[in-house]
Amino acid sequence: MNRIKSPFSILVLRCTIILFLMPGLSSCQRAGNSNEADIIIYGGTSSGLAAAIQAKRMGKSVIVLEPSGRIGGLTTGGLGQTDIGKKHAIGGIAREFYQNIRKYYDNADNWNWQDRSEYKDGGQTRTGESEDAMWTFEPSAALIVFQNMVNSEAIDIRFNHRLDLIQEVTKEGGKIMSISMENGEAFRGKMFIDATYEGDLMARAGVSYTFGRESVSQYGESLNGVQTKRATHHQFKDGVDPYVIAGNPESGLLKNVFEEAGEEGSADKKIQAYCFRMCLTDLPENRIAIKKPAGYDEQEYELLFRAFEKADLWPLFIMSKMPNRKTDSNNYGCFSSDYIGMNYDYPDGDYETREAIIKAHKNYTLGLLWTLANHPRIPQKIRDEYKKWGLPKDEYIEYDNWSPQLYIREARRMVSDYVMTQHHCTQDSISAELSVGLGAYTMDSHNVQRYLTSDGFVKNEGNIEVGGFGPYPIDYRSIVPKKDECSNLLVPVCLSATHIAFGSIRMEPVFMVLGQSAATAASLAIDNQVNVQEVEYRQLREKLLDYKQRLQ
Repeated sequence: MNRIKSPFSILVLRCTIILFLMPGLSSCQRAGNSNEADIIIYGGTSSGLAAAIQAKRMGKSVIVLEPSGRIGGLTTGGLGQTDIGKKHAIGGIAREFYQNIRKYYDNADNWNWQDRSEYKDGGQTRTGESEDAMWTFEPSAALIVFQNMVNSEAIDIRFNHRLDLIQEVTKEGGKIMSISMENGEAFRGKMFIDATYEGDLMARAGVSYTFGRESVSQYGESLNGVQTKRATHHQFKDGVDPYVIAGNPESGLLKNVFEEAGEEGSADKKIQAYCFRMCLTDLPENRIAIKKPAGYDEQEYELLFRAFEKADLWPLFIMSKMPNRKTDSNNYGCFSSDYIGMNYDYPDGDYETREAIIKAHKNYTLGLLWTLANHPRIPQKIRDEYKKWGLPKDEYIEYDNWSPQLYIREARRMVSDYVMTQHHCTQDSISAELSVGLGAYTMDSHNVQRYLTSDGFVKNEGNIEVGGFGPYPIDYRSIVPKKDECSNLLVPVCLSATHIAFGSIRMEPVFMVLGQSAATAASLAIDNQVNVQEVEYRQLREKLLDYKQRLQ
């Protein structure tokens, strides 16, 4: 058994790491603090970091503008149970990251709260004996690994740089010339990459986009639009009353229950649910008890209480085990960490609107954890179980031990000349010709809304989980805008895809793959002095294969 470090020593170590990562102390800042580079990347997500690393390896100067004070997006924000689909589909810098995760945990000094031999991962992310990569990790481990990777390339990262959502992006002849931040700084580049989950740069640059769900008829997709009949998973049992006063329709519906779901297969502007991927621990020495959040509203959980009256809801979360006695806890069941219906204003929202949504999600989730551990209407066995869990003392220290990254499963999606659809995922009638990476996950949409059934009960709507297909190519044309809208921008995260296709593509390893491919194309566009839409695919493909991307 490894020697277990004391809580104090762990906090000292973590605080040292945090101080090293603070924006003002970064060793990656270039002398003179120039605001001009070959490639400007907006968003230090996993995709943005992969893009930056690739750009530097191809000899390009690069600046990463990160709106927050932390890099890595969801990969460092709690999603340690990697949604991978087929591991062999992931290559390049993405695989390098997961190989570095394996190396990190091969070091016995990084097992602070349990011995390496005690940890057992499972499911799709189980690490086989012959594997050189590892797909489960703590948020702090992902942050360290990413920081080491960007430090090795001396990447210039500017923290707390948010795009000015009022001032227009400066364009000339269809090219972005400069972008302005809220702090008044402007950044100039030859090429730009929007690697955010929101697509703000894409939108401000005048690129076409959408959000919500397309109808089944628009692209001939059976899985898009309103889906009540297929939404059988994560569903309420029959008979759960939706009224403020149970049994009394005159009292009105409980919060965020709609009177109807909408016509089956129809389009809408509603968004699949967001949540926090919760890093929890049951180790007393490293655990902070969950407190009732300020402004706690018992009514938020009335449907949960009533659902318990109809059925045993265990488990309430997917509690995926991470190293050092921690979890990646995700939504599970009819009422869980997904705050269904409370994110519709997020995609096009301003910063104030989004911050309010993020705060509401945090309060809801902390309130849910407290409720499950303490509320008398929760069965005693459930309370006893959730009293064991709390927030790790050594994670997110600068954020009161709670992830700053809400799981933005889907926001804006670009509409370019090429749209990835359900048919690209299944390859039933079409396959992308200009592959810049592979998708490999089930077409997965979380629930979108709650509604009143004709029987007078409540149901969830929108959950889709359809797999059974192999890895499929993602077309280069889906990450570049229409030429007449912008000719020097690439969008590897909010790419051109329908709601249901995006539900398969939207995985962190794939975002890293597409980020690397976007930077490769941007570098070739600079070298050949062409627009991103004019990059020769043969040359791009050869270069991607040189850098170990997997395209087929």
